[in-house]
Amino acid sequence: MNPILATLFQFAFFYPIVMSFFWMTGGLYYYFRRERWSPTRTQPPAIENPPFVSILIPCFNEGDQVDETIAAALTQRYPDFEVIAINDGSSDDTAEKLNGLAARHDRLRVIHLDRNMGKANAMRMGTLAARSEYLVCIDGDALLDEYAAHWMVWHLLSGPRVGAVTGNPRIRNRSTLLGRLQVGEFSSIIGMIKRAQRVYGRLFTVSGVISAFRRTALHRIGYWADDMVTEDIDISWRLQMDHWDIRYEPNALCFILMPETLKGLWKQRLRWARGGVEVMLRHTRDLLSWRKRRMWPVLFEYMLSVAWAYIMLFIMLLWLVGLFLPMPEQLYVRTILPSWHGVILAMVCLTQFAASLIIDRRYEARVGRNYYWMIWYPIAYWMLSLFTTVTAVPKTLLKRRRERATWISPDRGIR
Repeated sequence: MNPILATLFQFAFFYPIVMSFFWMTGGLYYYFRRERWSPTRTQPPAIENPPFVSILIPCFNEGDQVDETIAAALTQRYPDFEVIAINDGSSDDTAEKLNGLAARHDRLRVIHLDRNMGKANAMRMGTLAARSEYLVCIDGDALLDEYAAHWMVWHLLSGPRVGAVTGNPRIRNRSTLLGRLQVGEFSSIIGMIKRAQRVYGRLFTVSGVISAFRRTALHRIGYWADDMVTEDIDISWRLQMDHWDIRYEPNALCFILMPETLKGLWKQRLRWARGGVEVMLRHTRDLLSWRKRRMWPVLFEYMLSVAWAYIMLFIMLLWLVGLFLPMPEQLYVRTILPSWHGVILAMVCLTQFAASLIIDRRYEARVGRNYYWMIWYPIAYWMLSLFTTVTAVPKTLLKRRRERATWISPDRGIR
């Protein structure tokens, strides 16, 4: 086989294995060093003279979920806070429901925007209206755990350079195979990655569905960008490029709805992939400065993931062409079906899921029941990551510059 092609094949094989061990090592180190002996979720560290806190909830067509979302936000076990709901030009009954809730709850304030201007703009309007330096931000369909605000504010108060804190999203809807797979994904992939990145340096992104910010840090960098598909990735990179620290707090739980159809999952993951590509294209040149070197591993890791996706696509295309046309021996791919190397990848993947169970049983005692379904993960999600990445790059390159990113109601699972 051609040496270059052989190198590409080896990279395609070893990249997922190396990254799995990278995440497992960092995640377990984080757990045993910082998490295992920390206070439990219901016993957060005491805060001397707790400051006033603003909880921001941007809403677009959230009529079906807004009642329980606001109810969960208002039951925070925190002494002094307000809840600000920003209705971003909803076309359903969200405005009427928010007005009714505001009439019954003194802590709740509602801001109505006349048209859909996007989540970034809604968050900026909520920040300008907030009365606190400390902002807890959740999505309009998320249920905030009663201790979540306390945990995140504690981090913001622990150091003057802590600019943001990201929480621990948990999947609510688990009625389908896709739902169960995502329970395992958020546990063994997303949570593990955040722990590992926190150990090794910088975070790729806060979770847009649950995060907290210091308003001073947001003001310094100009708040959220309204032309980015994923404003959470962009704000994370810009905060860290301005030398603000971002923390991960697994005790700050938030219960969310996720897609349970292939179409909904594809649209969501394509948006995530486009957001990563947008941030890479916009900020790579700025990251070449030596003063921003701590972000280099995050950029390098993401660029490797993009390269892996295109190399896998190249290998699959060689196999497909070889089915119909004669190919030179050095370019012929006999099969892409898993063989012995596929078994190795599957075993490494299951080992990673087992490691995540050690960590995640602290937050969800029965999470192990989803372990069986994770045998489908390598095929379902590695392929999804591959195709969304290779689709996202050209879509992002062809996107009109400074095009405003507005809301699109997502798939919230099967009812």
